[in-house]
Amino acid sequence: MKTRTAEGKNQDKVIKNCYISGIMEFSQHSFNVFLIVMSAVALVVFVALYFVDAGYGKFYNKRWGPAISNKTGWIIMESPVFIAMLVLWLMSDRRTDICRVIFLMLFELHYFQRSFIFPFLISGKNKMPLAIILMGATFNTLNALMQGGWIFYLSPDEMYPVSWLADPRFIAGTMLFLVGMYINIHSDSIIRHLRKPGDTAHYLPKGGMFRYVSSANYFGELLEWIGFAILTWSASGAVFVLWTFANLCPRAARIYERYKKEFADQFDTKRIKRLIPFIY
Repeated sequence: MKTRTAEGKNQDKVIKNCYISGIMEFSQHSFNVFLIVMSAVALVVFVALYFVDAGYGKFYNKRWGPAISNKTGWIIMESPVFIAMLVLWLMSDRRTDICRVIFLMLFELHYFQRSFIFPFLISGKNKMPLAIILMGATFNTLNALMQGGWIFYLSPDEMYPVSWLADPRFIAGTMLFLVGMYINIHSDSIIRHLRKPGDTAHYLPKGGMFRYVSSANYFGELLEWIGFAILTWSASGAVFVLWTFANLCPRAARIYERYKKEFADQFDTKRIKRLIPFIY
């Protein structure tokens, strides 16, 4: 049996490296197409939501079809992204990379709160349509593929060294993320405490960032994902910001108009904006 020469082994190594490189190039190309498609769909959603209200929460509508309790709906809608991101991390060869683990922890911190804490803080007997839940769960799963696909699989190995933790983009992005999460949770708390048990009246949220925008909770969430896009410095993060804005901006506009009519004597339209303080 002949022993393979060093030259033959080197040729095999070159072929293998070319094969791997080809797969990565194809994967990156497919991922870029995926991001473009997601961006295009976000623009369609943005326009559509100015004409059709997403029928949950303040705008619940039976025309959206069968519905289940808000608590169960939020868990089903938000938990897939939490689980999918964990699976993508566990299957990755980069699961011990310190920067990528920190990205994961920040991302999962938000979705743990939204999936397993926020739903149990909701009071009342409001319902959420199954159609809304299905659409939300589908987007969340795709978003896990966007964020996890980039962070754990397609980003260059050398993109996030330990020194990235001292990079101004990481520091600024992390600060924005944490401030945004605080605003989001604090604003949700203000909304939850507007009514006492048994009270069915409507009240205008006040305090916190509600002094500047009528949808302070949405502003906080938008700020979170702007921070995440900056701290990961990624196109996938930027597409998520686009989706967040496309989903929340039309809804914030509808809430603003509702408050303006319902609380005309209390609502300061000159000071209070819809979603972004001092701007919109």
